[in-house]
Parts: sequence; C-alpha cells; structure tokens
Amino acid sequence: MTTKEILERYKRIAVVGLSSNTWRASYGVSRFMQTVGYEITPVNPNETAVLGQKAYSTLDEVPDPVEIVNIFRRPEFVPEIVDAAIRRGARVVWMQEGVIHEEAAQRARAAGLEVVMDRCILKEQMKNF
Repeated sequence: MTTKEILERYKRIAVVGLSSNTWRASYGVSRFMQTVGYEITPVNPNETAVLGQKAYSTLDEVPDPVEIVNIFRRPEFVPEIVDAAIRRGARVVWMQEGVIHEEAAQRARAAGLEVVMDRCILKEQMKNF
C-alpha cells in the first residue's frame, strides 16, 4: 500500500511522543493533520491533553480504535511501541523522519501491519493536495 493509499484509508492516528510544546515537530505535524481531518490521539506520559484531546500514557491505554501509530520517539523505544501497536490491532506503524528500526519494522510487517519508516506524515499528506 502506498503512503497516499494509507492516508486516504485511515483517519485515526495515535501519536506516540506528541508534545504540547508548540515548537516541537510532533505538535506542528499533528496540528496540521488534525486540521485536514485526521483524528489525533496523543500518547505521552508527560501530558494530560494536547491539541484539545486527552493524552494517554501508553498506547495500550487508548480506549478508541487506532489505525495509524505515528512514532515521534527515538529508535530505541520503537520495539515496545510496535509491540503495543500489534496488540491494539493497528493497521499502520509510521516512523517519522530519523526514526528507523528495521527489526521492529519486520515484526510489524509479519503481524500484517503496513510500515512507513523515516518519512514525515505531513510531507506525505502535502503530496496529496
């Protein structure tokens, strides 16, 4: 599945590492995605709410269905996030620019998830306009 097809099909994004600091890439990217119609769920144990949405400490705590897990964390944290995405029945694991973890990506693919790695979801969405 292409990134265009992923972004057309799935609209619920859990953003792991989403910060309320407006200067952080996670905030700007997620705010943009929210303004173009995506449902954003913040996942960050240091936040209570971001972009008007309740934040959850872990992906496992998110009560609503998750389609895309967008990862704004360092690569060493990716395996545990991928494991949670698999448990949650997510459809896509999206690792932002600079986030690369081949082993976790292989595990996600083996579980039937689409994987996008080292690419910015905002830049990919902009290609669709």
